[in-house]
Amino acid sequence: QVQLVESGGGLVQPGGSLRLSCAASGFGLDRYAVGWFRQAPGKDREGVSCAGKDKDDTYYADSVKGRFTIARDDAQKTVYLQMNSLEPEDTAIYYCAADEFISRAHHLCEWGGSHDYRGQGTQVTVSS
Repeated sequence: QVQLVESGGGLVQPGGSLRLSCAASGFGLDRYAVGWFRQAPGKDREGVSCAGKDKDDTYYADSVKGRFTIARDDAQKTVYLQMNSLEPEDTAIYYCAADEFISRAHHLCEWGGSHDYRGQGTQVTVSS
């Protein structure tokens, strides 16, 4: 089955850390730009962090810059999002997505349309 499956979400206190994983099955990630998006209740979807097809091409939203790190392991067909110094404002459903015809990281994160593949999402709640 061709799909993306996220894991690693949960409840964490402010200042804590979580690592999200996104595993692809049924296809390889090496031909895709990949990224993490989030949506909180009542807010627009936000492209949090994306990785382009080129090895060193990454993008971070200003809201997470310096706190989040994206990493892709094409051999393992997995994309990670390390989230440190979490804030209540980071509370949202996080999902990963992959697009074959977008090459650059910032293009993917700024893309407001549908994706080639998208996971179901994982809830991240930052609260004391």
